Amino acid sequence: MSQELSKKSKIVACIVAIVVPLVVGGISAFISSNAMNTFETMKQPTLSPPAILFPIVWTILYIMMGVSSYLIWTETSSDEKLISARKKGIIIYGIQLFMNFCWSPIFFNGGYYYFAFAWLVVLWALILSLIIIFWKLSKTAACLLIPYLLWTTFAGYLNIMVAILNK
Repeated sequence: MSQELSKKSKIVACIVAIVVPLVVGGISAFISSNAMNTFETMKQPTLSPPAILFPIVWTILYIMMGVSSYLIWTETSSDEKLISARKKGIIIYGIQLFMNFCWSPIFFNGGYYYFAFAWLVVLWALILSLIIIFWKLSKTAACLLIPYLLWTTFAGYLNIMVAILNK
């Protein structure tokens, strides 16, 4: 019976871990939804994908982030270095999630394209450090964040090109 309860609590923890980034991303998108209409009328970079692709990609990335954080959250180790890395990873995960949340309002609502790019560079560095920390704890958790890093790199290209094209 106790093992079944443990299994249920793991399932609940996994669901919560997935829902948190989805909610954070959803609220950020909701806050920025009206401003995105203005964005669509602006000059776009050559490699700009269709608008419908963004919510699909972000949903997948948020799910992967959630699973990654779940793997780290449930990581059990008695090694002090790994316990410390886990705590540091969870803190950085929270910070990068906050940075991710803020980028859309800065870019879309504020129209601060160069500041948004600088913000994105910091976010990119946080994601990279998170991958490095997670690698020590769970290679799967780290690998789940690589598409997020790549998409953020692409978002950086889009961000800076929008800034340049729409001076």
